[in-house]
Amino acid sequence: MSELEPVIQQRRSIRNRSSDWVMEFGVYIVAVLFLVMLIYPLYFIVIASFSDPSAVANGRVWFFPSGFTLDGYKELLKHDNIWIGYRNTILYTVVGTAIGLVVNVSAAYALSRRDLVGRKFLSLFFIFTMFFNGGLIPTFLTIRDFHLYDTFLVMVLPFSVVVFNIIVARTFFQSSIPGDLWEAAQIDGCGNLRYFTLVVLPLSKAIIAVLALWIAVGYWNSFFNALIYLKNPNLYPLQLILRNILITNQMQSGIGTGEAAQIALRLASMMRYSVIIVATVPIMCIYPFVQKYFNQGVMIGAVKE
Repeated sequence: MSELEPVIQQRRSIRNRSSDWVMEFGVYIVAVLFLVMLIYPLYFIVIASFSDPSAVANGRVWFFPSGFTLDGYKELLKHDNIWIGYRNTILYTVVGTAIGLVVNVSAAYALSRRDLVGRKFLSLFFIFTMFFNGGLIPTFLTIRDFHLYDTFLVMVLPFSVVVFNIIVARTFFQSSIPGDLWEAAQIDGCGNLRYFTLVVLPLSKAIIAVLALWIAVGYWNSFFNALIYLKNPNLYPLQLILRNILITNQMQSGIGTGEAAQIALRLASMMRYSVIIVATVPIMCIYPFVQKYFNQGVMIGAVKE
């Protein structure tokens, strides 16, 4: 019986290896399918922006552009206010992300401290605002009374606090920053502010990178706040300017008949995809620089101690 045991174990090992190989192959197939489902719509928007709109409408664009043309981008870039929108959006994103990181990370660290007086009440106070808010009209009146209406600050200051970001960062601090570090820092004469800036922040690069990405994407894609709280076109962000250009071209294509209306309709159809590319490519270029922190920061911040 003892002579057969090595043979039996070898056969079991071979059988396990074959089953593992089948499982891994199936996982790779499913992963590739999901990857194609996610990437192809983005790829289609890119090739459609370089294709003739009639070919796109007739379903002749699948993997390569059909009737290659740059008319959509040329028509879009004729509007000088696009560059004003780019400037404004970059400023809103940079300044808003900096302010958002300061207020959200600071609030998250304070709520993560178990010696904070009224910690549970403050946490409930923050969470309450996720489900109930004053509404659009009271918010508008508040912004007007604080003299923020139609100013640069209205785009970066009133909406900088995001409770979801605070909760994620607070959980990260609770589960990833040992309490022994604070005790050791106290022995060395370190205060709260110095401990936060010199010890906690350097150990929190992952969650800071994740929050920075989330906040930056939110500011970059924001147009509703500008639509409500801005009236000066020189302060409009890129998204609002692109929205106005697209609506104007669609309205012009619906007015009149004949060749002029068909040309306007063609340009409006081509600009539809060009607008998406112009609006999303810059922020997508930032993602590779924070990708290495993204999974780590989200997973650590999502696990409660």
